[in-house]
Amino acid sequence: MSVPTPEHAGPAVTSGTLAAPVHDDRARASLEALRSEIAKAVVGQDPAVTGLVVALLCRGHVLLEGVPGVAKTLLVRALAASLELDTKRVQFTPDLMPSDVTGSLVYDARTAEFSFQPGPVFTNLLLADEINRTPPKTQSSLLEAMEERQVTIDGSPRPLPDPFLVAATQNPVEYEGTYPLPEAQLDRFLLKLTVPLPTREDEINVLTRHADGFNPRDLKAAGIKPVAGTADLEAARAAVAKTSVSPEIAAYVVDICRATRDSPSLTLGASPRGATALLSTARAWAWLTGRDYVIPDDVKALALPTLRHRIQLRPEAEMEGVTADSVITAVLAHVPVPR
Repeated sequence: MSVPTPEHAGPAVTSGTLAAPVHDDRARASLEALRSEIAKAVVGQDPAVTGLVVALLCRGHVLLEGVPGVAKTLLVRALAASLELDTKRVQFTPDLMPSDVTGSLVYDARTAEFSFQPGPVFTNLLLADEINRTPPKTQSSLLEAMEERQVTIDGSPRPLPDPFLVAATQNPVEYEGTYPLPEAQLDRFLLKLTVPLPTREDEINVLTRHADGFNPRDLKAAGIKPVAGTADLEAARAAVAKTSVSPEIAAYVVDICRATRDSPSLTLGASPRGATALLSTARAWAWLTGRDYVIPDDVKALALPTLRHRIQLRPEAEMEGVTADSVITAVLAHVPVPR
């Protein structure tokens, strides 16, 4: 099975370490088919596609960042079309209210009672489009949903469906009309995936598809069909949960996160939640590549997308051109790798 290395990953997983197929091969095949279906609509964004699959396996949420026009929304819509799951989309705007996302109590004059009208968050896959174009008050309406998998309305908790995944897109914060996501909300996202501009070859491929009649608003016509559902996800998640982690690998993850806290370029390093997230994504990546155990390269491969949004740069470092990715890359180069 060919699995592309996640974006800006460390060294690719060495081919000599693959074991015999483990756990549920059918579940793995369904997720590989999921990636193939998405590729029918989205060209050249394999790392982001892989990140979405990893998030599904880990019950995590994904933040996709890129300039307008690089197919962030199309990527999530293609994922939704490839899954036998309920999906909804919310376009985040400056005037969007929290109740527009979570739902609200509505008075029924016929019964003289209030009834709950569920918002779009009550779904399996929520596309939060341009999440940073709405003020923090509305952004925070997703905090409880993302962390607790429930929404509290008028003191009553209301559970969300399972599975539940928020796939949010955002424009770079330098763009006009954006509100930076608060640190607490950023930490609720398992992965932050950057969606870059396509290469020249990929962009030619995109234009060729459009010239041949591809319509991004009609994914059925593009041949995308559901290839995985709840049962496949549950089987895959059960297999990932059995992927073994040695004490040396656990210590390696902790050492990476602790090293970010000591970096002179940062005011905030990765928290223990970040270490837990990195271990979780590394296990999912190991299972996707056909192993039932985690190796250091799995940790390296997922370190950037798992940690880049959990650290904060010092203003002076940012002015010198230091980035979150460069800090994490330096940490990976200096932390001893277990043998």
